[in-house]
Amino acid sequence: MTFQAITRDEFAAWSRYIHEISGIYLDDSKGYLVETRLKGLLLESGTRTLSELFYKTRSDQTNTLRRKVVEAITTNETSFFRDAAPFDLLGHKLIPELIDRRTGNKPIPIRIWSAACSTGQEAYSTAMILKELLANLSGFDIQILGTDISNKAVAQASYGEYTRLELERGLPQEMLLRHFTVQGDKRKIRDEIRALATFRTMNLLEPFAFSSRFDIVFCRNVAIYFKDEDKIRMFQNIGKCIAKDGCLIIGATESISALCPEYEPKRYMRTVFYQLREPS
Repeated sequence: MTFQAITRDEFAAWSRYIHEISGIYLDDSKGYLVETRLKGLLLESGTRTLSELFYKTRSDQTNTLRRKVVEAITTNETSFFRDAAPFDLLGHKLIPELIDRRTGNKPIPIRIWSAACSTGQEAYSTAMILKELLANLSGFDIQILGTDISNKAVAQASYGEYTRLELERGLPQEMLLRHFTVQGDKRKIRDEIRALATFRTMNLLEPFAFSSRFDIVFCRNVAIYFKDEDKIRMFQNIGKCIAKDGCLIIGATESISALCPEYEPKRYMRTVFYQLREPS
């Protein structure tokens, strides 16, 4: 089948729809991305043009094609200990100070949210930091939640199995040996680490609520795909889920000070993190 280049009208329709279902904003220069990412789905669905695929997706009452469009468009770029500085912040400052503030609580609760967890590397990196730092976890009530808009990514995260290439990207060899078991030509996270994390599918631009607030929220390199109004809505919603003394960690090249003044930037060594300002 000959693949036809996307037309201006097709791109306009797809960009509006992709923004509607995922929050991802695609400007006029991203026509090639829609072409490339949806080509496989075009073949899989038996449609001949992107217009035909669009209307078939919109009319699919099972939402199967909608979910596959999200899988195709979203960027699941991640690695273990991606950008080391936030994990230094976690291990050297945030967790020790959190424990000091809660010494009287037994077990000590620790709640962490990886808000765009992709295939789970960030959540498991956090779990390994906690295991290395605390050694005996019996005195702690640790809950790490990983969420992502991609069902496929969440499924892999839940299973906790990774290829050699995925493991070589950022994971120290000694941690590989300590925290993974051999599964054929892959490696699987050990049960004691896997048990610290749960995963679920979630769109950060849709309403959400949790039964308890989080001490630490990772939301790194997500907002870069959103319009300013969507960024504001997302971070305001996340703010409602952060504990009074909790922290938000975003990407190294991101800043939300101008968009969300309710967050106060703090610095530790090379890393900036955010806390909610005290009400005036």
